[in-house]
Amino acid sequence: MDGPWVGTWRPHPRRGPILAEFSTPGPKYWIPGTTGHVSHDPTRDKAPAYTFRGTKGLVAESCSPGPRYYIHPSITKIGKHVPPTALVTGRPKTKSEVTPGPSDYSTEKADKHVYSTAPLHSMVFRHKLTDALQTPGPGTYTLPRLLGPNTAYTHANPCYSMRWKSMYNSCFQDLAKTPGPAAFSKVELDVYKKRAPKYTM
Repeated sequence: MDGPWVGTWRPHPRRGPILAEFSTPGPKYWIPGTTGHVSHDPTRDKAPAYTFRGTKGLVAESCSPGPRYYIHPSITKIGKHVPPTALVTGRPKTKSEVTPGPSDYSTEKADKHVYSTAPLHSMVFRHKLTDALQTPGPGTYTLPRLLGPNTAYTHANPCYSMRWKSMYNSCFQDLAKTPGPAAFSKVELDVYKKRAPKYTM
């Protein structure tokens, strides 16, 4: 007899869930969970999972100067930071001066600016005319011309000049003053015709 077991029967591993262990309709309707990473419900979105690591080990060499070189927080890169404070000082001395009183002012002239008053008109004599204000009369000016070219402010039309009749090819031309045929030199035939060949002996 080997162990507490009787005969050849031995316990075997469980093949699946047992119905008696559940108060639900049974393992057939098992719904996967929505928490964790393993066996998550495939119909639901899975949130990202993060891992927690341990603390870092001590560094062999520290860059800190140590508590011996502790710098006060009020010391900045531009100097010591001093918060604004109120200074307790004595009252400044004021020099007493003699100021004018109410009777030294005249406010009657300001009534027309403060209260509504009727319009006032002052009557004075006519000013004497000086020689500088005497302007010239109409006969002093001359009007510019309106005819011909180069007018002042009007548009000038085209101008044409008239001259005598030309004597060229007219009956009054004196043909005796023109040069005759003998006045011109003889022109070589080679100038206006085909030049003939020349031979030398």
